[in-house]
Amino acid sequence: MKSLSLRFVALAAAAALLAGCSSLNPFSHSPSAPAALTELKPSAELARRWQADIGEAGGYRFQPAVWGESVYAASHRGDVGRFEDGRALWQVRADKRLSAGVGADSRLAVVVATDGTVIAYDAASGSERWRSPLGAEVLAPPALGPDFVVVRASDNRLIALDARDGSRRWVYQRNNPPLALRTFAGVLIEGNVVLAGFPGGKLAVLNPANGGAITELGVALPRGATELERVADIVGTPVVGRREVCAVSYQGRAACFDTTNGNALWARDFSSSVGMARDARFALLVDERDAVHALDAYSGASVWKQDALVRRRLSRPLIVGDHVVVGDGEGYVHLLDRETGSLAARERAGKGAIAADPVAFGRGFVVQGGDGDITAYEVR
Repeated sequence: MKSLSLRFVALAAAAALLAGCSSLNPFSHSPSAPAALTELKPSAELARRWQADIGEAGGYRFQPAVWGESVYAASHRGDVGRFEDGRALWQVRADKRLSAGVGADSRLAVVVATDGTVIAYDAASGSERWRSPLGAEVLAPPALGPDFVVVRASDNRLIALDARDGSRRWVYQRNNPPLALRTFAGVLIEGNVVLAGFPGGKLAVLNPANGGAITELGVALPRGATELERVADIVGTPVVGRREVCAVSYQGRAACFDTTNGNALWARDFSSSVGMARDARFALLVDERDAVHALDAYSGASVWKQDALVRRRLSRPLIVGDHVVVGDGEGYVHLLDRETGSLAARERAGKGAIAADPVAFGRGFVVQGGDGDITAYEVR
């Protein structure tokens, strides 16, 4: 199981539970050892394009951002850099510790400090453009729109800032259940909407102009007699297809919806703590035991399951052409055949756990480990 923790939002706790901002860890790693890596006869090649170092994650999860041929990355100690072919085009050090990876586009590279200060750098030169104090913890990379930046606070508020100067535009907040996962789930800006999953299994669709709710989709429904059993929070960033939006929750369901009318295309019981990926054929998910599942993208029917990597603390999956990529808690990158789920290749990117999402990059992908290694691969 994953090392996610539960954050108390507003629980009048019993003696065994602390009120306020206490946390506990029902998702701590199983005492069972991770599945051993057996000898593998590769059917594909993970070709390392380049590797660079940005600094350690320090207990946080730092996800790189890709824009064109550039990879933007950050570290807990405050380093922020832009890399091409393994070479730093620029690298700066903020005067604050950081808590989240980079959100980037052609104009800005945006990071967040542990005290909640959002810092924006010029994407081309690395010069600081503006700062905006939020006064809230942020664990997920900022999302960048045409002229705004959306940051998700760990209390699940969405805060939109003006991309020109960091001034606040709007705040979206909804009521949280008593218990909520302290996750690294991000925000997706797609077309003219903002998408984000929330505690209680809700997927919100917002108007980026004012943060108003356009609609709310029910991915999962909390079930159980206790507050712990009723945790059914959406995990990971939502994914979209041509006319579909999909998400998965912890202790709940995976579901896809028609974006034209909000109707559910399919839903099935599932529990994940890292999120999902989707293309025109499959929805790819990792369950709480670290088994990888492929579901039919349009019906939700099971296609295959790969459980050779159980208890290896897998990352969110990424579909790269005919393959599926996951990172693990020991720094390995695993390549699976998209059609069958069979293991196709394996490479150790570094000694640090790959907890952040792999990110598509050219004909391959890039990963960032907890030890600060940024590694770009091409799949052949």
